[in-house]
Amino acid sequence: MPSDAPLWVACTTVALEDDARRLAREAVSLGLAACAQWEAIRSCYRWDGQVQDEGEWRLTFKTLGHALPSLHDWVHAQHPYALPQWVAWPAQASGPYLGWVAAGLA
Repeated sequence: MPSDAPLWVACTTVALEDDARRLAREAVSLGLAACAQWEAIRSCYRWDGQVQDEGEWRLTFKTLGHALPSLHDWVHAQHPYALPQWVAWPAQASGPYLGWVAAGLA
């Protein structure tokens, strides 16, 4: 997984708001992400050959490249789904915001 961009945004989804809150708070507390946000969404996807249409909670994490692999591994170890969604992409940010993100990581 490439992680050489300064700021990375990573996303996963969970079924329950309590799981979203727990993952967000723990990732920030452990210094794996400087910020985590969760919001209610609707997802349509194919699972076990059937089209599903369900409410979920999307978590979005802000981190730096050096912390991305650890965040990935931790989320997958803590995630309630057998196959968690994990998408991550580089993002541009202002210098002061990057400094704030860096200060919030372990």
